[in-house]
Amino acid sequence: MNSYLTSPAATEQVVRSFMGRTYSWMTAGLALTAIIAFLTANNPDALDWAYRNTFLLILVQFGVVMFLSFAIQRVSSMVAGVLFMVYAAVTGITFSIILQRYTGADVTAAFASSALTFAGMSAFGYFTKRNLSAWGNFLLYALIGLVVAIIVNIFVASGPLSIVISLIGVVLFAALTAYDTNRLKAMALQGLQGEMAEKGAIYGALQLYLDFINMFLFLLQLFGGSGRRS
Repeated sequence: MNSYLTSPAATEQVVRSFMGRTYSWMTAGLALTAIIAFLTANNPDALDWAYRNTFLLILVQFGVVMFLSFAIQRVSSMVAGVLFMVYAAVTGITFSIILQRYTGADVTAAFASSALTFAGMSAFGYFTKRNLSAWGNFLLYALIGLVVAIIVNIFVASGPLSIVISLIGVVLFAALTAYDTNRLKAMALQGLQGEMAEKGAIYGALQLYLDFINMFLFLLQLFGGSGRRS
C-alpha cells in the first residue's frame, strides 16, 4: 500500500473516491444506454438498421469487452473511457430491439427491481467485513452453467426452463454485484492513484454495468412473461 495512506481516514477517503468514480462511470454508461435505446426505438430508420445489423452490434459489444478485459493495463484512461461509452451506446441500440417485445410497465418494473436489488447487493459487498473472494470460482462455474442452459433452451424452447433460467440469472448477477463491489473495494485499498485509479474505476464500472444490465434482462423476462407485445 502507498505510504501516504497513513490513517484509516485517509484510506477511507481513497476508497470512497475510487468507488465514487466507478459508480459515476457506471451511471453515465447506463444513462447513455437508455438515451440511445429510446432514440433508436423511436426512429423507424434507425430501428430497421439495428434489426439488419444485430449480429454486427453483438460482435462489437463482445469485442469491446474482450479488449478492455485483456488490454486495460496497456491503454490510457481516455481510451478506456471512450471504449466503455462506445459499448454503452451500442448496447443501447441492441436494447431498442429487445424492448420492442415488452410493454412500458414491464420495462419500468424490471428497471426498478434491478435498481433496488443492485443497490442492496452493492451496499452489502461494500460494507461487509467479509472477504468475498472465495465466491469467485463458484460464481464462474455458475455463470458457465447458466450460459449452457441458455444455449440448450434455444433448441428446446421450454417455457418452464426459461423461468428457471431467469430466476437463476437474477440471483447469480445479484451475487456478482456484491462480489464485484467487494473486489473493487479491496483493489482501492491497495492505494491506487492517478491514471491507474481512473482505469481501474472505468473497468470496475464496466463490470458493475454488466451485472446490472444482465440482472435487468433476466428480470424483464420474468415480468414480461405474460405481458409481451404482440
